[in-house]
Amino acid sequence: MTLHDPRFDVAVTGLGLVTPAGMGIEANWERITSGRSTAALDPALADAAVRFACLVPGFDAAELLGREHSWRLDRFVQLAMVAARQAVEDAGLDPQHWDGARVAVVLGNSLGGTGTFEQQHQRLRDHGPKRVSPLLIPMSMMNMVSGYVAIDLKAKGPNLVTATACASGATAIGIGRELLRAGTCDVVIAGASESALSPAVLAGLHQMGALSAREDDPTAASRPFDADRDGFVAAEGAGVLVLERMADARARNARVRARISGYGASADAHHATAPDPSGAGVELAVQAALTDARIGHSDVQHINAHGTSTPLNDSTEARVVHRLFGDTPAVTSTKGVTGHTLGAAGAIEAAYTVLAVERGRLPPTANLRRLDDGVEIDVVHGAAREAKVDVAISNSFGFGGHNAVLVVTAA
Repeated sequence: MTLHDPRFDVAVTGLGLVTPAGMGIEANWERITSGRSTAALDPALADAAVRFACLVPGFDAAELLGREHSWRLDRFVQLAMVAARQAVEDAGLDPQHWDGARVAVVLGNSLGGTGTFEQQHQRLRDHGPKRVSPLLIPMSMMNMVSGYVAIDLKAKGPNLVTATACASGATAIGIGRELLRAGTCDVVIAGASESALSPAVLAGLHQMGALSAREDDPTAASRPFDADRDGFVAAEGAGVLVLERMADARARNARVRARISGYGASADAHHATAPDPSGAGVELAVQAALTDARIGHSDVQHINAHGTSTPLNDSTEARVVHRLFGDTPAVTSTKGVTGHTLGAAGAIEAAYTVLAVERGRLPPTANLRRLDDGVEIDVVHGAAREAKVDVAISNSFGFGGHNAVLVVTAA
C-alpha cells in the first residue's frame, strides 16, 4: 500500500548535463534514448593501459568559461561549472538577484584533479620543485569543485563535497535534499563531476580488472547485464540538479521536472572493491529510500540501475532487484551509452531518471545482445520504451561498499 506524503518531497527545477552524450539536456536525451555508445579510441591515451574512453565532445573551457579564468581550473571543475550554470538557467534562477546566503552547493567527486597532479608531478621530476605550479593544490583538491561553483554562482550557503566513490553524485543529491528539509537553505545546487582519465588512474583500474579490454570494438565495450560483459569503459562528465522545496518552487511558479521523494544509503562492510555477493547492503539502501519516500515496492515502475558492465556488479544488482521487485519494473543502465563517469555517475543518472519520469520514455541499455542467464529482470534494450512512470529509483554503488539510492516521482 502506498503511504507517500508529497509534503516531504523536494522539487527538481533545473538540470545541467555535460557528459559524453553531449552538452545540455536535449543533446543528452537524444543520445541516451538512441542507445548509441559514445566510447571511442582517444589519441591522448595512446600510451595508456587502455586506449579508449568516453569523453565529453566539443568541450572548450576557454570559450565556455573565459580563457583568463579556465586555465586555473582542472577539467573536473570546468565540467561542473558549466553544468551548474546550465542547471541554474534551466531553473529560471538568477545568481545576481538571489539571496546567496540561502543557496547551498553540494557536489560529489571521487578522485579530484588527477590530471593536474600527474602533470605537476612529472614537472617536479623533470625540473625540480621550483617549477611546480602554485596552483597545484587548489587545482587538484576535491573540495574545490564546490568551492569554485559557489564563487561562480555567488552561493554563500553550506558548501560541501561528498566522496563516496561512484555513489558520490547520488549522495550529494540526498544530502542536498536533507538540507532543504531541515530549513538550512532554500536552494541547493546538487550533483557531481569527474574527469580522471589520466594514465595512472586508467592503469590502476586496468590492473584491478575493472576495465573492458575491447579495444578492437570500443563502441560495444560497455554492455551492462550482457552475458559477454568484461568490464566498464571509463568516462568523464558532470550532472547538476537544482533542488528546492515544493512550496518555494510553486510560490515562484517554477517548472517542476520531477520530485526527489526519498534517499537511502548504506555500506556493504564487505570488501574494498568487490560488492557483497548477497546484495545485503544494496537492499538496505533500497529499503531505506523507499521507507523515506513512504512508497511500497509495488509502486516502483522504473529503475535506473548502477549497471557498470562488470561481471560482479551487474549480477549482484540484478539479484537484489529481482528479490525486491520481481520482474515488474523496467530496468535500464545508461552506462552502455556514457560509460562509467565514476563519481559523477549518480548525479548524471539521477538527471536521466528525472527526464524518464518527466517525458515518459525509458532509455535502452546499449549493447545488450544476450542477457546473462542469471539476470531475471526486465532490462530495456534494443530501443527506448514509451511508459508512463510515476515512481522510479536510481541506484548508485561505489568502491568501499558505498550504496546510495534515490526515489524520483512525477511532478
